[in-house]
Amino acid sequence: MPEQQAATKMSSMDKYRFRRALEEIEQAEGRGTELVSVYVPPDRPVFDVTNYLRGEYSQSSNIKSASTRKHVMQAIESIINRLKQWRMPPPNGLVCFVGHKDVGADQTQMIAYVLEPPEAVASFLYRCDSRFYTEPLHEMLAEKDVYGLIVIDRKEATVGLLRGKRIEALKNMESRVPSKHSMGGQSARRFERLIEQAAHEFYKKVGDVVTEGFLNRREIKGILIGGPGYTKDYFLKEGYLHHELLKKVLGTFDTGYTNENGFRELVENAREVLRDLDLMREKGLVQHLMEEIRKEDGGLAAYGEGQVRRALELGAVDTLLVSEGLRKLRLRVRCANGHEDVRTVADEATLPKCPACGADYAVAEKRDIVDELSALAERTSAKVELISNDSDEGGLLLKAFAGIAAILRYRVT
Repeated sequence: MPEQQAATKMSSMDKYRFRRALEEIEQAEGRGTELVSVYVPPDRPVFDVTNYLRGEYSQSSNIKSASTRKHVMQAIESIINRLKQWRMPPPNGLVCFVGHKDVGADQTQMIAYVLEPPEAVASFLYRCDSRFYTEPLHEMLAEKDVYGLIVIDRKEATVGLLRGKRIEALKNMESRVPSKHSMGGQSARRFERLIEQAAHEFYKKVGDVVTEGFLNRREIKGILIGGPGYTKDYFLKEGYLHHELLKKVLGTFDTGYTNENGFRELVENAREVLRDLDLMREKGLVQHLMEEIRKEDGGLAAYGEGQVRRALELGAVDTLLVSEGLRKLRLRVRCANGHEDVRTVADEATLPKCPACGADYAVAEKRDIVDELSALAERTSAKVELISNDSDEGGLLLKAFAGIAAILRYRVT
């Protein structure tokens, strides 16, 4: 294999496939310490890794349990054989998960995964356990674009984060600022002072919460401030924010709410500021789809597996929208009497019997449906967009349209 020096970034489809593999890996459980995880950094020669594993192979001969000893030695041997195709690891290194998982009835099944991670492996690691060690991979997959969110008025404030496509509330605070009064004379002035003092204390408290929540998060790229009136601008201009956080403020925006609903308004109203963020791109795509669906003639839209599959086969799809939350398989099945069919199922165990003869089906070929539909799209140069479940629009795609829709090049009748 050709050697590369620079680390590579994964496409959205590659990340999806990686996450799906990770889900399967994390479902595996060994009966003892029979699951072997190996992390290989990109700068570590493979011969060095295999030498280390040979040492572990020798050490594993001392394991007391005969079955555990046998399974660990088989796993190490399998990893050594799989690493032979490389002299140096790929740009991001390699991660190997090999072992025997418990399948019940006192039976085990050997499984093996060799993955190229989404970011460079930091250091070499070898571990045997009853589960595969996957924590570093979750850190790699964590969204890197993080924005601070503040929505505030005199009655309430909420502080949170926009992490990639997900909005996360950190703290909601209600103030004790008195409402307007009808007093007159000196009592009115004294009451006004009390109101302003209470407001000052509330803003100061909000500023402290923001400092605690944001200041040490170096990953925060910017801060958005929202609210229904002038309070948001006053809070910003009167120095209630830490001076280091002040440098990250991207602007203030009107919102009708100062709770978590205000966060959604804030993100929506800051669309121009966040236009490069995946969340905004996804929201725009689903909104475009809905605009087409609302047209009297049905517009340039298709939704549901049947409609979209037909449009893909005709080359009519411009953009395929698929939910990241979709968990279905596309199976090619065959019964004992030779009858074949293609089925989409959520679980292999739900396969019906052959309608022609009543015999049980056996799976001849299995593919993740997102992978299969993406391959169909690529044949006609259609764009593929994976839509997360972290926005209202993403949830709508999954629930209302079964996670599959398309924006078309031309109408399909």
